Amino acid sequence: VQLVQSGAELRNPGASVKVSCKASGYTFTSYYIDWVRQAPGQGLEWMGRIDPEHGGTKSAQKFQGRVTFTADTSTSTYYVELSSLRSEDTAVYYCARVGSLMNEYDYWGQGTQVTVST
Repeated sequence: VQLVQSGAELRNPGASVKVSCKASGYTFTSYYIDWVRQAPGQGLEWMGRIDPEHGGTKSAQKFQGRVTFTADTSTSTYYVELSSLRSEDTAVYYCARVGSLMNEYDYWGQGTQVTVST
């Protein structure tokens, strides 16, 4: 199983960023994927989840209206898009596969650095 994320991104405040997470080694639609991020000096922050089989999503309240989770079954790739970026969105963004018991992450992407700066 592998989750391979896209490379680092640099954005200006107010812009949008889209991070990808390409899955391999398992059935793409069989597991939920969460997106979490870690800002400098901070702990992990849960952003939301996608059910790639049915397309349903759930996001943390603080991101509602700014975040979109999608899944492309043709390429086995998950995406998170965050808009109206601000400096506080500077963080490493991770995709994580929710294990079959639904109480842990069993595989992680390597992380994508997103930097929001002028």
